[in-house]
Amino acid sequence: MLRYMESIEYPIRINKYLALKQIASRREADRLIQDKQIRINGKVAIVGDKVQKGDSVEVGSGAKALAKKRIYLAFCKPEGIVTHSPERGQRSIADIFDFGERIFPIGRLDKDSRGLIILTNDGRITDKLLNPDSGHEKEYIIRVDKTVNPEFIDAMRKGVKLDDGYVTKKCVVESTGAKQFRIILKEGKKRQIRRMCEALGYEVTDLLRIRIMDVRLRDLRAGEFRQLKGAELQTFLQGIGMKE
Repeated sequence: MLRYMESIEYPIRINKYLALKQIASRREADRLIQDKQIRINGKVAIVGDKVQKGDSVEVGSGAKALAKKRIYLAFCKPEGIVTHSPERGQRSIADIFDFGERIFPIGRLDKDSRGLIILTNDGRITDKLLNPDSGHEKEYIIRVDKTVNPEFIDAMRKGVKLDDGYVTKKCVVESTGAKQFRIILKEGKKRQIRRMCEALGYEVTDLLRIRIMDVRLRDLRAGEFRQLKGAELQTFLQGIGMKE
């Protein structure tokens, strides 16, 4: 069963935070707190404590007995499918994919784009993977409506002023065909690549994400998935400062 993680509004009570992160139910969280198994910014938490945005929450070894099997999937999202909060008439990942476990997508890939997205039941990784200051790489193959010239590539590399005045960070961009290029971003503004291209007079006709950090799409076709395990999983978790 695919579910959508409820967004966290800070400050938030520690037991609710642990429940939303899929670490424990609220009742189980209260027991962990009473057993001094939870720390906030290095300090032992007490019932009623609140978590502020940016706080470090540590879970002690006593919580391991509550831990369920954590699942991490590389999924190839088809074009035309939304990742979060579908509106009436829209199709979501949940409409085309049933893994049999309660999992949710990490991050977004807009409806008109396709390619790699991570699905998991591990709420611990959400903030670590999506933190805008983390600098985690995401790689894309882009097709546009007209010939890619050196001036376009150079402008994309140096940073583009978007319609809201934001200037994108320097990034890796290289031409891979007459109307195609590869781009590696370390940030993720809403519809960023499409807006960068539009600012330079180009229109994106196809956007395929092929990599998130060291996790690659490989040969997955639309709607297919593979479970992350072994060295691939270890490298991914280490990259965000986590362990299984």
